[in-house]
Amino acid sequence: MASTVVSDSTDQPTASTAPKSFAEKHAERMERLKKLHMQRNEARNSNHQEVIAEDERKKLPANWEARKRQADWLIDDSKAKAEAEAKGLDYNRVKLMKVSAAEAERFDKLRAKKKNADPGFSDYEAQTARQYNRLVKNMEPRDLAKYEEQKEKYGDAFYGGPNVVLQGLHKDTPVAIDKMVKDLEQQIDKRKKFSRRRTHNDDADIDYINEKNARFNKKLERFYGEHTAEIKQNLERGTAI
Repeated sequence: MASTVVSDSTDQPTASTAPKSFAEKHAERMERLKKLHMQRNEARNSNHQEVIAEDERKKLPANWEARKRQADWLIDDSKAKAEAEAKGLDYNRVKLMKVSAAEAERFDKLRAKKKNADPGFSDYEAQTARQYNRLVKNMEPRDLAKYEEQKEKYGDAFYGGPNVVLQGLHKDTPVAIDKMVKDLEQQIDKRKKFSRRRTHNDDADIDYINEKNARFNKKLERFYGEHTAEIKQNLERGTAI
């Protein structure tokens, strides 16, 4: 039986590809080595530049990036405003056309929060200060002529003092009294809108052992009362199965 020998064409050079000489192989290796050196030098220079840039960023103020973004926004806003004015357009309307509904709602919430920045009750001193600022804001502008007239009329008693009796010196006008009454009525109406502690009903069934259990039972009644009414009646009559 004759054996068949399969020769590998890759081991032997063909007529189209001549074997490379040692000089050519050496030149290719040197070229690859040169490219590797160049890539290493580029990476080294890039890392050095990043280190310098990071060191410069550390020397800048903490809010530098925010200030830079704000400055860039102001520059862009000024350019856009100048372009709109050059075209005869209303810049506010042009700017609003690029605002989405979600952003507009967020801006409205922020504006309303700044307009009525009332954090709620913190202490009685802060509450008194807020009440005083509200009353002062509602006051009419000072009449300087009337101010000078009262100053000449009352003399030293105008500014008050430890030994000054103010009773009977000043008489309130009907307009001022009406304003005070109106303000008090507004305060009473505002207090009525606040949530207050519910009064205890003595005629209600006692199905709790403490206040926490009473609140829990009210929640159960609110959510499941209509579904468990029949079961509760059967338990009370003693006819439950």
